[in-house]
Amino acid sequence: MKYLGLIVSLLALMILPAQAQEQDPIRHGHTLAQEFCGSCHAIGAHGRSPHRAAPPLRNLGRTVDLDGFARVLGSGVLPTHPDMPQFKFHYQDALDLRDYLRTIQE
Repeated sequence: MKYLGLIVSLLALMILPAQAQEQDPIRHGHTLAQEFCGSCHAIGAHGRSPHRAAPPLRNLGRTVDLDGFARVLGSGVLPTHPDMPQFKFHYQDALDLRDYLRTIQE
């Protein structure tokens, strides 16, 4: 019984870093960008898009209101060209992606 407190404390220390990582919206947004956008779009502050016709996401803020874009992502994105899939994000995921996109805008 005297070790129960120590065990609970150690378990809490192991769980907290994972929870902190999950709660970081920028990191989560980057992960979403990699998963859903990275096969076609450049998702970082530098580099070329894998698909020639896909603009780098770091330029998105030039033509799109990122707050409005988060709402669009939550409602469902309709393809703007034949190679682009249709997808819909949970609203919190859309906000996290938006927050990440803000960090890479030129």
